[in-house]
Amino acid sequence: MPRLSGWFVRAALAYLAVGFTLGALILAEKGVSYAPMLWRYLPVHYELLLVGWLIQLALGVAFWILPRFPQGAPRGNEALIWLSFALLNLGIACVVAETVLSIQGLRLVGRAIESGGVLAFVWGSWRRVRPTVV
Repeated sequence: MPRLSGWFVRAALAYLAVGFTLGALILAEKGVSYAPMLWRYLPVHYELLLVGWLIQLALGVAFWILPRFPQGAPRGNEALIWLSFALLNLGIACVVAETVLSIQGLRLVGRAIESGGVLAFVWGSWRRVRPTVV
């Protein structure tokens, strides 16, 4: 597995652990009311699991598994994929910060940054998507 894919997958696993734990706490609060303010963090739970876990895992595995180039850099311009990793995680941080710190407008900024991260990944990986010759 390439080092960059490892970073994507490890970050995804960290988001899975935190998102799952937060979800378990929210669910437990539903059964035994001990901290009603936990429901405020339901959007954070969604963000961590959908964008942090699912999308990041998919991008990491895609970077690993897409066909390599026969000459030159085997996986193309890795700088774009590193940029994608950084933007995706910065965007997640912004979206989570809006809920945790109650700063209005960060969710929109975070979504824009996440979108930029996905676009950087697409741009950096597009040429690697090609049919195989049988």
